Amino acid sequence: MQRLDIATHLTPLDDDELRDLHVYPDTTSAPWVRVNFVSSIDGAVSADGTSAGLGTPADKRLFGVLRELADVILVGAGTVRAENYGGARVTAERRARRRERGQADVPPIAVVTASADIDPASRLLTDNTTAPLILTTADAPRDRKAGLEAAGARVLELGESTVPPAAILDTLHGLGLARVLCEGGPGLFGQLLAADAVDELCLTTAPLLVAGTAPRIAFSPDAAPTAMRRAHLLGDEDGTLLARWVRERNG
Repeated sequence: MQRLDIATHLTPLDDDELRDLHVYPDTTSAPWVRVNFVSSIDGAVSADGTSAGLGTPADKRLFGVLRELADVILVGAGTVRAENYGGARVTAERRARRRERGQADVPPIAVVTASADIDPASRLLTDNTTAPLILTTADAPRDRKAGLEAAGARVLELGESTVPPAAILDTLHGLGLARVLCEGGPGLFGQLLAADAVDELCLTTAPLLVAGTAPRIAFSPDAAPTAMRRAHLLGDEDGTLLARWVRERNG
């Protein structure tokens, strides 16, 4: 056991250094799935019903950096509704860096919803600069899918009655969207874990105790133990801890 001095001795990081710490590996042959969550010290994934209640300045800063580096932002429909998602916002400076990396100016939001239950009048469809992707099923009501397409979304059917994680990643990779940033919710994270599809987790621990009935950051019907190693641990003066965990791979 060793003491992690990062908790008491803070070395300031500029945004270039923060980006360098979170660069995606090569995704030519396979996508890389990065999951980003914030939780309280006691493991709550939300406060007052949304993750915004746990946000700190350091978490918000990292949130922007991770979105800048991603090709696509993957999220479940429940989180879209609960968090009132709109399209990603990217500053002019970040757009320029994305172009230098060969990326589109703005990463699209890709929403996983077996039932296509997204309101065409929601911010996801009305407040964006790039069309969202709706990853749904053949069994989802046709009128819902048609309404989303009419509102500007790109609707993709990836399964009959469910949206398999493997199909999600194959589809995104085929669209050239290999640097995946999953922002939740816990159900989607659990599905990806159960499918052995999570490459890393960026977990912010906010200096807050919440209690209540908020869920943990991942859940699924069955446990899916996945060995991870700590890539780095960052700290902020307010007590926020930001850890990057990368999957251990044998061979």
